[in-house]
Amino acid sequence: MSIRTPLARVRGLGAAKDGTHHWWLQRVTAVILIPLTLWFVISLLSVSRADYATFQLWLSNPIRAGLMATLLVTAFYHASLGMQVIYEDYVRPEGAKIAALLVTQFILFLLGAISVIAVLKVALA
Repeated sequence: MSIRTPLARVRGLGAAKDGTHHWWLQRVTAVILIPLTLWFVISLLSVSRADYATFQLWLSNPIRAGLMATLLVTAFYHASLGMQVIYEDYVRPEGAKIAALLVTQFILFLLGAISVIAVLKVALA
């Protein structure tokens, strides 16, 4: 049973069928973040009292550096997806919505790039 009117079915009106991909990306990144965040917290507790040289040695392991970079990229991408939904739902003037999306995506991309470069710098030094 459909809740669409016969006229809407004839005209092909209805859902834009565009939000499903975005919804799935949010869920997938959230699921990926769960084990990565647990690994990150446990790892930080294990090196919490370490000096910089010990931390650098710890992060120089390619698996740990890769997990750290993956955590950062996934977290910033997940944040970008979430902020986009908030802006699309609650910011009404179209110009303000577009400006907020562009500024937020630029800032999150910049912070993500800086974070990944910092991890690589520490891991490869």
